[in-house]
Formats: sequence, C-alpha cells, structure tokens
Amino acid sequence: MEMPFKPCAMTGRTMKFRHLALNTAAPLAGIAAFAAIAAPAAHADTLVDNVDGIRVDADGSVQRFGAILIDDDGRVEKLYRRGAKLPKDPDYQVDGEGRVLLPGFIDGHVHVSRVGFNAIGLDLSGAATMAEALNRIADYARRNPNKPWIIGRGWNEVVWGLGRLPTAAEIDAAVPDRPVWLIRADDHAGWANSAAMERAGITVATKTPDGGRIERGAGGKPTGVFVDAARQLVETKLPAPLPEERDIALLQAQDIFLKRGITSVADMGTTLLDWQSMRRQADLGRMQLRIVSYADGVDDMVTIAGPGPTPWLYGDRLKLAGLKLYLDGALGSRGAWLSAPYADAPDQTGLQRLSGTQLRNLMSRAAMDDFQVAVHAIGDAANAEVLDAVEEMKDNYPGDRRWRIEHAQVVNPADLPRFGSLGVVASMQPHHQVSDRTMAEARLSPDRLAGAYAWRSILAGGARLAFGSDAPVEVPDVFEGLADAITRQDANGEPFGGWQPQEAISREQALAAYTAGAAYAMGADGKFGTLAEGEWADFVFVTVDPLLASPAQLREGRVLSTWIAGRKVWSAQGNVAAPASGR
Repeated sequence: MEMPFKPCAMTGRTMKFRHLALNTAAPLAGIAAFAAIAAPAAHADTLVDNVDGIRVDADGSVQRFGAILIDDDGRVEKLYRRGAKLPKDPDYQVDGEGRVLLPGFIDGHVHVSRVGFNAIGLDLSGAATMAEALNRIADYARRNPNKPWIIGRGWNEVVWGLGRLPTAAEIDAAVPDRPVWLIRADDHAGWANSAAMERAGITVATKTPDGGRIERGAGGKPTGVFVDAARQLVETKLPAPLPEERDIALLQAQDIFLKRGITSVADMGTTLLDWQSMRRQADLGRMQLRIVSYADGVDDMVTIAGPGPTPWLYGDRLKLAGLKLYLDGALGSRGAWLSAPYADAPDQTGLQRLSGTQLRNLMSRAAMDDFQVAVHAIGDAANAEVLDAVEEMKDNYPGDRRWRIEHAQVVNPADLPRFGSLGVVASMQPHHQVSDRTMAEARLSPDRLAGAYAWRSILAGGARLAFGSDAPVEVPDVFEGLADAITRQDANGEPFGGWQPQEAISREQALAAYTAGAAYAMGADGKFGTLAEGEWADFVFVTVDPLLASPAQLREGRVLSTWIAGRKVWSAQGNVAAPASGR
C-alpha cells in the first residue's frame, strides 16, 4: 500500500501536488516521467512520521528514530525519537506506516554511462554458457539489421567453464556480416569477430600496446580478445553514440539506481561527453540522482573543470571532484598486476598500465589543483605502488586529500595498515569477493589471498571504507552487498562459515560503508549520507531492517520508495508524488 501524503488543514495553506506515473517495468516510461519533473524549488516543511528510522555514522554508531522533519529546502531539520512530541502544524505530512527508513544508499564506484548503455544494448550477463551467449548475439543482430556494429558487454568465460578465452571464429559463426565488439564482465577485455579486427586493421603484425595484451594463436595471429590498453585498437573504430543516445542512457541509468534506493553515486571515468549529457539533463530539470564525477584522464578533467574541482551544481546533484586513473587491470582477464606470477599462468604477472613515474606525475597534476585522485588497483603489486606514491607525495600535498584506491582487492597483508596511516580511502565492492572467489583462488592459489577483500583489516587499521558495486560489472544491489559483507558467503550459503570469515564486518559497519563512508569518500560528508541535521533529506523506505534481518531476508530486501531532498523520486507503486513547484 502506498504511503499517503497528508496536507495539514491546520495551516490553512493550499498545497498542490503532481502525481507522475512511473512504470518500473518499462524504463522508457520512467524516463518520460522524469522528463516531466520541474527543476528543484522550495516547498513547505514536511513531517515524515510513524517510521522505523535508522541513521548510522561513519564509525558505525546507530541512532533510531520515529519521525523526521524536513525543512522547506529539503534538508533534515530534526529527527524525533519514538514517542517524542511531534510538531502539531507541519505543512505537509507523510505517514510511514511503521516502515523502515534508511539514509539513501550511496554507491561509491559506478560507471553511469555504461550502466545506461548496457540497459539499452546487448547484455550478455547471465549467459551461463558460450552457446547461450552466441544465441543472444545472433538474436540481437537479427533484431537490429540496421546497426553497423553489434556492441555489447557482460561475457565471462570463467562462468561458462570454458577453460580458455573465446575466439573471433566463434562470433563469426553467429554474426559473419558485421563487426562485433563485446566487453568482458570486468570491463577490462574485449572480444571481437573477424570483421571487427579487419575494420580496425589488426593483423599478425599489429604490435601490442603498452599496458595491454593481444591474445594470439599459432604464428602470432590475434585470436579476438584484447586486454586493457589493447582494447583501444578496436574501440577507436567504434561509431560514437549520438547525444540523444547518451541522454537516453543516462536517464536509464538514473532509473536503475533510484529503483535500487541509490540516491548518490561516484561516477568513475566521466568523459567530457558524459558530463555534457549530465549537464543537459540537469538543465532540463531531469536530474534527480546525485553524481560526483571523477574524470577519465587529465584532458577531460581540465576541459570540464578548468583550474580546480567544479562547485556543487543543481542543488548538490553534480560535481566534478577528481581524476580516475588505472594502474592495472582485473583478475578475470589476468590483467591485475601481481608481485608474483599467476598460479594458472606462470608466464604472466598482469599489466602495469602506468610506470611509477607516470603514476606520480598524473597524481601530482591533479593534486596541485586540489582534484581528488582515485586510482584503480586490484593486484598486490598495484596496491603497493599506489600506497608508495601516496607516502612519497603526502608532504608535498598536505591536508585532507582523501586519496582513493578503487577495488583494493588483493593486498599484501603488510600493506593493509598503510591505508589508515596514509589516509587512503579503500573503495571496495562486496560482491566482487563473492563472484570472484573461486576464480581468485585459481588465479593466485589460496595461500596468496590472506590480504584479499580484507574489509575488517582495513577498518581496523583506521582507514575509511566506501562500498559500491562497480556497476555494470555487478548489479547495484545494496541488500546483496550488505549480506555479502557480513557473511562472506554467496546466496547459497557457500562456503560454509564464510570465505576468510575473519574479514567479515558488522552490519553497522557495512551500512556505514554504503552511506556515511561512501559520502566521505566523495567529499560529500556534511551534505548527505547520514540524515544528520542540516544534511539533505535523502532516504529510502525498505522492506527489511538491515541490522536485524537474517542474511537470507536481507538478500530479499527491496526498496519501496526513494526520496531525494525530501521529495519522492521513485516508488515501487509506479507513481511519484511531488509538489507542483518542484524543488
């Protein structure tokens, strides 16, 4: 049952509300509804009462409350404990019907445009076998005869049990007449058919670029898979999306996040074209989601923001905060940079995509203009290199820098305390541990995984922990991530007792990492993330109490409605109610 809105007759004010239909089963309908929402503007005080409210600080301390008063700007004015005397004359009142209310979830690491394009394109995630993937590719090509390229993502040869990487010949059998380019589930490798390699001019003589790998067969002939920097050999030939397509993808992504109760995200690798699309939609009043961007390289950083981070724009909905760098690749495609060879590929140690000097120069270039730096590092050698760089640079760039390491999946145990001592934020994704566990054991062997996905050790060392999904690599499901973090088991309860259970964290710590911790990581603490007085009233109504529900119940948790700045922007009931003037 939808929670009712109750204008208060005592004030004598006339309140006007607009009800917008949002069909969550049809994303384009959701986009049309968002397009109709006016630009944010003020409305009267709102009391949301009869709730089972929970707020959590960065240290995991919890406050429960029964009502929240939101001021006319959409900020938290006051929280009321259960049984406390409430204001008698709110201008606007919402009955929470006893439901659980949490701070809006924050996903600390996503790729917004990729989420959107994945939603409107060829999606191979969930394909259990290569045969199923090839059938999807062929079917998509038949349904889109006018597309000059077939582009998709989500394949994973490990899930298929293939025991090897796929080849161009296998796509050729499904789509022989057009170029095909498919991104692996980890976003660090691409799979091309023969037509795509021909279009890109790739032959046996093509040189492997620094920081990349071309999979080759007999006589050095490329087999169709291109890892990390080698992807550019094909991707420079892809047709660029039209601005209209970018806008549709952005709004699709927004709808996906809001449906999951995610009110804010850190967008890792924002390009100038991505930024322009965000600005276009925000100018039109269609931007509800809060996006903190990290530029896809120095050129995009400077072009977008100029001499320093942008101010917060559109009611704190958009900001270019920093720079995203890639130091290595991913474990799945054996691109993660390791200190010793892969157990299942003794001739490989992964890919160092930047030299030590290049890394430090780029970090310095950003830091000198007060941009925050976020560095992708998955392997133990990559994590050590970033930590070394921060240690060398911290005296030259003092103050609250909030250096970020993205993923921090495999770390030498001796390096774990350095996150805290150096003030480095660990931006991690709980479901990576679940989905990568058996693959990680195969790639590294169990004895080398003592510092893998080490959430508790990182917190114990005094570091800040920010959780996210790496969407579209993983589904942005916070309930699943919470269950992963507290059990270190999958949905089937495997492995028994949890994988390296000593690294599981408490429910409070996990919830903090998806709210206050992620807000701190993007420099938004004090603006949103905890429902503290003065912060934006971003919150969600959900079906489960994450501090009390069993892991199985937690995984079944769902969002009932999502609110940003005191306004409902998504509802499971398929409608959104908001003041006519908007906010």
